[in-house]
Amino acid sequence: MQGLSCGTSRIVGCRFSVYPMTDNFVDVIKGALEEVDTSKVWQYTDDVSTCIRGRSEHVFDVAKAIFIHAAKTGVHVVFNGTFSIGCPGDSEGDTYMSQDDRRMNEEKSQAEKVTAASQFALYPMNNPDYMQIIADQVQVAEKHGTFTKGVHYASRLDGDANDVFRTLEEAFTNTSKTSDRSHVTMTVAISANSPSKKDM
Repeated sequence: MQGLSCGTSRIVGCRFSVYPMTDNFVDVIKGALEEVDTSKVWQYTDDVSTCIRGRSEHVFDVAKAIFIHAAKTGVHVVFNGTFSIGCPGDSEGDTYMSQDDRRMNEEKSQAEKVTAASQFALYPMNNPDYMQIIADQVQVAEKHGTFTKGVHYASRLDGDANDVFRTLEEAFTNTSKTSDRSHVTMTVAISANSPSKKDM
């Protein structure tokens, strides 16, 4: 069992699952994973989900690339994930924090044009100003042109997948800087190629 005191590193993690809505979902997932360079993150996959951990830019780089490469197949794909920083006792895999800041998948991700819809929710743990912090990040989304509207328990983003992930990363990073010892989580659901009519 993990200890209850906060770790000293600012390692970022994301636990996620990808759901391609197709009979050949295994091929879609494996194909996406084969195209993504995960060398700069700690990674573990079980029968439920995948966990990646390391520097923030590499965690977002890998998460985005996996979603984009799965979604570029044209099938309906959903990514459900939880990003976290400052989790109590989170230190395993700290060696990945020494990686440089070059994003291994950015060029290939930018080359793909995938339209995405997302709902995300920020949770600045134990911060009495959490409502203002969240409101500030909605303004970030508005600046990026991805914010669509607030929904119950989340905010909605729409646009190119690269722009949506850029918004998510900036909102998460900004929130994590509110305190050097803060614990922040962000839940994200991202969809592409949905056959359902968009509820605006």
